[in-house]
Amino acid sequence: MKSLTRTTKETNITANLNLYGSGQSKVDTGIGFFNHMLDSFAKHSLIDLELACNGDLEVDFHHTIEDCGIVIGKLLNQSLYPVLNIERFGFASVVMDESCVESSVDISNRAFLVFEAPLSGKIGTFDAELVEEFFKAIVFNANISTHIIFRRGRNLHHISEAIFKSFAVALRNAIRINDRISLPSTKGVL
Repeated sequence: MKSLTRTTKETNITANLNLYGSGQSKVDTGIGFFNHMLDSFAKHSLIDLELACNGDLEVDFHHTIEDCGIVIGKLLNQSLYPVLNIERFGFASVVMDESCVESSVDISNRAFLVFEAPLSGKIGTFDAELVEEFFKAIVFNANISTHIIFRRGRNLHHISEAIFKSFAVALRNAIRINDRISLPSTKGVL
């Protein structure tokens, strides 16, 4: 279990993450839709996540979403490296009714994000474009390479949920223990 507290003028976040958990979550960000997405992430990645965030929601949701991504990314980084005995690469295609999203993950110790999804508008009071901001923060702080590619869909809730779930399953596949692989790199270092 890794723990982190991060306090800025915009947010106060306390989080615990168990990379090889059972998908349990206890999340309170003050943003109902985002809580739902983080619960889905935990459930489908099998990562245990406890996160409490007190953010400046009176401004908007941006700081809370981005800072939660930073904290989760940092906890993933602490849990992943140095890389040993894992698959390293993971892929998942997830369907949510009419929507389909594919995610590919490389536990590379190199941050890169390709995010191709038509997210603009509102999901209740949630700005859909913040989904990309969350993944930028998580990927660059975890130091992983990730491609998230929208295949089809119309409903913003379904598309967003498919993004979180496909990333979760791809990450679960990438961190799968494989004792036949010591260091999953021909370079000798990640």
